[in-house]
Amino acid sequence: MKKDNIMREGSFEFALKIIELYRQMIEQKEFVLSKQILRSGTSIGANIEVASAGYSKKDYAAKISTASKEARETRYWLRSIDKSQIAKANVKKYLDEIEPGVNILTAIVKSPQAN
Repeated sequence: MKKDNIMREGSFEFALKIIELYRQMIEQKEFVLSKQILRSGTSIGANIEVASAGYSKKDYAAKISTASKEARETRYWLRSIDKSQIAKANVKKYLDEIEPGVNILTAIVKSPQAN
């Protein structure tokens, strides 16, 4: 249960940081990738939150799997923003922060208990 709370809190804090990145990008008139990063970056925590209320192991596994996919998608958009330099933002700090989350969620999805 404690690990679940750490994941929920960590993903919520990350979502707040993504919202701030979104605001920075909007101020720079970047509207397309900013929406993509906002959607995927905030969806990670939303799916972890919903998974914690799963009514079965299968339901939990499905939501955690979705959170894992959203984390990977977020990493993709962050890399795209970084390499394209479409916005002036320090994306490296977000990439550094998303990587452990991707690894943890992937490990959970691949664990026998989740399947």
